[in-house]
Amino acid sequence: MISKKVAVVILNYNGRKFLETFLPSVTTFSKGFHVVLADNNSSDDSIDFVKKSYPEIEIVKNAINTGFAQGYNDALKHVKAEYYVLLNSDVEVSAGWIENIISLMDARPEIAACQPKILDYNNKHKFEYAGAAGGFIDKYGYPFCRGRVFNHLEEDKGQYNDVTEVFWATGACMFVRADAYWEVGGFDGDYFAHMEEIDLCWRLKNIGYKIYVHPLSTVYHVGGGTLEVSPHKTYLNFRNNLTTLTKNYPGPFLFFKVLFRLKLDGIAAIKFLSDGQPGHLLAVLKAHFSYYAWLPKTLSKRKKMKTHPKFHFNLNHIYTRNVVMEFFVRKKKNYSDLSQSSFLNEQ
Repeated sequence: MISKKVAVVILNYNGRKFLETFLPSVTTFSKGFHVVLADNNSSDDSIDFVKKSYPEIEIVKNAINTGFAQGYNDALKHVKAEYYVLLNSDVEVSAGWIENIISLMDARPEIAACQPKILDYNNKHKFEYAGAAGGFIDKYGYPFCRGRVFNHLEEDKGQYNDVTEVFWATGACMFVRADAYWEVGGFDGDYFAHMEEIDLCWRLKNIGYKIYVHPLSTVYHVGGGTLEVSPHKTYLNFRNNLTTLTKNYPGPFLFFKVLFRLKLDGIAAIKFLSDGQPGHLLAVLKAHFSYYAWLPKTLSKRKKMKTHPKFHFNLNHIYTRNVVMEFFVRKKKNYSDLSQSSFLNEQ
């Protein structure tokens, strides 16, 4: 019997190859749970493949490809469940990956979102970039994870196997309460892709929820499989990161914080040029112009969020130092090298 309590929702766009590779593990280790393919108007034969090979999987077809963020928003309107499991199409899952996290969230109603441990599919003893063992940001909005700081990926030795609160959970494999998801309006569809899960988690925190990682649930992510590293990805990351900071950071020092970020982004752009990547330099510039153009709309979203009766700016578990300086100047490559007392922890 299929339970409607949990819906595993896989967003797909022309991903026949990934579906063929990874649906076997999903269907094997998700028995008894509802699995949905949310297709973003693919032009390949993804839907025909799933219909023929996995008739038990429900298919929700979006009319157009609106990216990761709005694509999920559109599809989830048609999915009835208490918990959504948002799963990238390039993820291999393992035994117990659902049950461990649902047991935790059933027992802890204050947890709105939770992620499993994310390991590299092609190098399974190492953490994977997108989420690793739970995400954080520093005081300037730069994201990093337990097990991954910038591009440095740690080996998984069980050092981050504790179930704990984090700042954000990865969109590559996110368990989220459906009610909470819609309470904050879902993903910000304007993001298209990248950073939307950090923004979502921060908005959930701002109305009193907590974000967790449960590393005893493990999945293996190809990473970069759904969007190759490109100037467009750089553009989305820089634009959406600044927007997330502007939407969610408390007011008194926000202007100075964004101003300092603009300087740091300028340094990053110069480094791209010195590395022979002019396309990425132009992407940073384009991202900043988009950020300025969006600013009135972004501030309007911030104002609207503050009308929620439970709203308060929540910086708990933010890293109060500059992770750029820690990594590039002080050579702190591992999460465990960072000053653990510098994570804001207000109980």
